[in-house]
Amino acid sequence: MEPKTQPTYIDLFAGCGGLSLGLHNAGWKGIFAIEKSPDAFETLEYNLLLKKNHFDWPEWLPQTNHDINKVLSDYKEQLLQLRDKVDMVTGGPPCQGFSHAGLRKENDVRNGLIRSYLQFIMLVRPKMIFFENVRGFTQEFKTNKTKGWAYSEYVLRALRFFKYDVEGHMVDFSKFGIPQKRTRFILVGVRKDVATTTKASAKDFFRQLKSNKYQFLKKKGLPQKPTLSNAISDLLKKDETNLEATPDRGKKFKSGLYGNTTSKYQEVLRAGYDNVIPDSHSFANHKKEIENKFKDLLRTETPNKNISKKARKKYGIKKHMIIPLSPNHPAPTITTLPDDYIHFSEPRILTVREYARIQSFPDWYAIKGKYTTGGPMRVKEVPRYTQIGNAIPPLFGEQGGLVLKQLISK
Repeated sequence: MEPKTQPTYIDLFAGCGGLSLGLHNAGWKGIFAIEKSPDAFETLEYNLLLKKNHFDWPEWLPQTNHDINKVLSDYKEQLLQLRDKVDMVTGGPPCQGFSHAGLRKENDVRNGLIRSYLQFIMLVRPKMIFFENVRGFTQEFKTNKTKGWAYSEYVLRALRFFKYDVEGHMVDFSKFGIPQKRTRFILVGVRKDVATTTKASAKDFFRQLKSNKYQFLKKKGLPQKPTLSNAISDLLKKDETNLEATPDRGKKFKSGLYGNTTSKYQEVLRAGYDNVIPDSHSFANHKKEIENKFKDLLRTETPNKNISKKARKKYGIKKHMIIPLSPNHPAPTITTLPDDYIHFSEPRILTVREYARIQSFPDWYAIKGKYTTGGPMRVKEVPRYTQIGNAIPPLFGEQGGLVLKQLISK
């Protein structure tokens, strides 16, 4: 058992474990995690339960993937026994219902998970709350029944009613050492009786997060403003002599071997991983005509911008987004669709490991499940690209976790 002084948390909608990994690195101890997808839970379990023994999983809850509503209905009494004993509940409901990357639908069934989230908070009454969601969560739905309120306003009002001091802001992760322009809504809540005792407020979190970031990154030897090249230039495909069969994908797919590190970011993320083949670094088998199209787009289109109407017309492209990436800037917000982007120096899409690097997952963190999913299974399965595309960057989670730990121990 860990010392009593180690703060505890429960991770809701935990995904593949990006936030939990960050909190682990910040010195938190998990109680359990709730994640509906068996694919994403397999990744979390493999890395954080089997490798790191990060969670003190309770005997009453099977160690598997769970739907939050099933947990609320089947284990209400056990959750009530945790009331006032848990330091923090983290995580935000799945974001696709609010996201501008897809169609924003007010009646999306996933949006109802906000009520499940609030019910969980009401039962457990943690000392603190850390909540993350997409930018669209803060914007009004034109048709909604609450007279144009954004869902963020609904959550803020509910948590204040539950007697939490709450504060929410948009946060750009690229300002915290992540090589990606990814802006998310972050909400922090401190139970009012705890805030009175510790003299900590939710506003303190955002102030300390900004003031701590320089020293945090400096201490780790990480760049303050990493570029995409800083993140992935040691993972190039180059030529056929640099390839090996992908270990878990069969002979048809090839993985690149590591190149020499060219940045401190690469050195830090490769630490603790000794294999010559990076995990989940399997290249797509593009047809020659696709490679030629990508070469032309890399040569003619503006980096980090969606391709022009002229290029769309030339190639008959109807896809919503294709972005040739720039090596000298952070990547745009990566989505769950790898064919939205073209590698900055090679005519191909990114690999899962390159996605993971952009999201600040260390190379030892193995991604499980299928690489991609198409057709009708897309709504049921959560392949590796989707797991990483939906994750909270662990490097940001660690920074947030250190500040939250300071607040709880005041």
